[in-house]
Amino acid sequence: MSTTRTPSREMVADAAPVPRSSAGADLNLLRTFLAVYRAGTFTAAAPALGLSQPTVTAQIRALEKHTGRRLFERRARGVEPTTYARGLAVRVAEALDSLAAIDDESCSAGGRPAPVHLAGPSELMCTRVLPAIAPLVADGVQVRIQEGVTEQLLDGLREGQHDLVITTRRPRGGSLESFPLADEEYLLVASPRWADWLHEERGDQELCQGLRDVPLVSYADDMPIVRRYWRSVFGRQHPPIGPALTVPNLHDVVAAVARGAGYSVVPRSLCMEHLATGRLIALDDPCDGPLNTLFLVQRPGAGSNPATARVREALRTDALCWDTPLPTLKQ
Repeated sequence: MSTTRTPSREMVADAAPVPRSSAGADLNLLRTFLAVYRAGTFTAAAPALGLSQPTVTAQIRALEKHTGRRLFERRARGVEPTTYARGLAVRVAEALDSLAAIDDESCSAGGRPAPVHLAGPSELMCTRVLPAIAPLVADGVQVRIQEGVTEQLLDGLREGQHDLVITTRRPRGGSLESFPLADEEYLLVASPRWADWLHEERGDQELCQGLRDVPLVSYADDMPIVRRYWRSVFGRQHPPIGPALTVPNLHDVVAAVARGAGYSVVPRSLCMEHLATGRLIALDDPCDGPLNTLFLVQRPGAGSNPATARVREALRTDALCWDTPLPTLKQ
């Protein structure tokens, strides 16, 4: 009489390997996989996970062994997900993001959603972003603000430091969701005194040549915004004379020019009130002046926090009128 035996672990091990899916994979391995997929590098994913890079590498290898599939191909800068990895990310992202949202809610004070981490250029944050989100803060939404330049902000987003970032360019690749937010127009401006002087003294000279005798104010020695204006409007590579005054940021540029230091090129959003009150004069009105598109970029998974969605929509709505002056308080 024969009996049916349950296969032993040794017998299973000796049998031909059967490809396995990701269904039985450890959740920690899947979280690590999704973080690397979104960050684009093992190095960037590690701090967001609170792990060392060797640990991240080991977990990805463990998941590859479990699935029997290669997940990433190494490139000069970071890693490229395989076709299988892209499909896996689609299957697991929603579930893992929902679990992360539950964790965030359980850790937030008083049962409120976790704080929204928002970052962007310092001048824009002060002038436009803070007024846009102030009503939400008054309504109980918690927001943490950071400032920086586009490349640093995008790196921080990939590492999980930010939920929403306002950038001056669309991020490369398709792993980060981005929305066009607003177009910034650049203006060539000076104080009324310098504007009158140019009108009287320039004669038949082109404006770009007449500015040779007016001090230039810039936030950087290489004058990125000024040079872009010169190329776009005047067809020249750079202004005739370099900066007479360099300051740390564009707010300082506007303040210095309004006080009569010279001329500069600044975003319209930073100088609209000065133009309205006559403290600054637009020296030129080109029909094809340079524009810079601002983008709102969201960290994958951040949308599971309802507060993030409220901040995102408030910014997108408010940005529709960023080309109009902010209201001023009556004395």
